[in-house]
Amino acid sequence: MSTVKTKKVQLGTDATASNNFTIYQPATPDGTLRIGVGNADSPTEVGRFNSNGYKPATAPAFSVYNGTGGNVSVSTNTWTKVILNTEEFDTNNDFDSTTNYRFTPTVAGYYQINGMIGTEGSGTTTRTLAMIRKNGGEFKFGDDLSGNTHTGSNVGANALIYMNGSTDYLELWIYMTGTSTHYNTSLQRTYFQGYLVQQA
Repeated sequence: MSTVKTKKVQLGTDATASNNFTIYQPATPDGTLRIGVGNADSPTEVGRFNSNGYKPATAPAFSVYNGTGGNVSVSTNTWTKVILNTEEFDTNNDFDSTTNYRFTPTVAGYYQINGMIGTEGSGTTTRTLAMIRKNGGEFKFGDDLSGNTHTGSNVGANALIYMNGSTDYLELWIYMTGTSTHYNTSLQRTYFQGYLVQQA
C-alpha cells in the first residue's frame, strides 16, 4: 500500500484558469480542505470542508437596526421604508446602511430573512403592517394588526427568499394608520436580519 502526499490537486488542464478547480490545504494546515477556482499555483477559494462539513468562502449574514435613538415618524396611510443605518454585523458588506437601506447579496442562493418593527405613538394606531420588498416591489407580507389601539406592539415579516447574487435586493417596509404614528429605533424592537441558507 502506498500513500501519496500533496497539498494541491488541480482538476482540469484548461489554459483559462477559471475553467479549472483546485483542491488544496492552506500553507499552514489548519484541519480544513479548501476548494478553489483556478490553477493550482493561485486558486481563488470558494469554500472549504472541515469537521463540520462544507462552508462557503463568502456566506453573507447581516443584522441591522436604526441607531439614531427615539422614534421615527411614519406618514399615515402610506408605505414607508424602515431606515436601518446601524450594523450589528455584515459579514460580506452586502447591506447598504448609508443610502438605500437594503440588502444586495453577492452570493446567489436561498436566504432566511427576518424583519421586526416596534410601533410607537402618542395617538391611536388603528392598523400596522410589515412587508419585505424585493427589487422595489411588494413581495412578502408579514403581520397585520388592525381594529385595535396597538401602540407599543411589534410587527414582523419573515421569509425564505431566493436571491440571484447580483441585482436582487431586499428592504423592510411599514404601513400605519392613525394619529402620531411612529416606529421605535431600539435594537431590541426594530431590526432586519438575514443569512445564506444554501447556495444556488
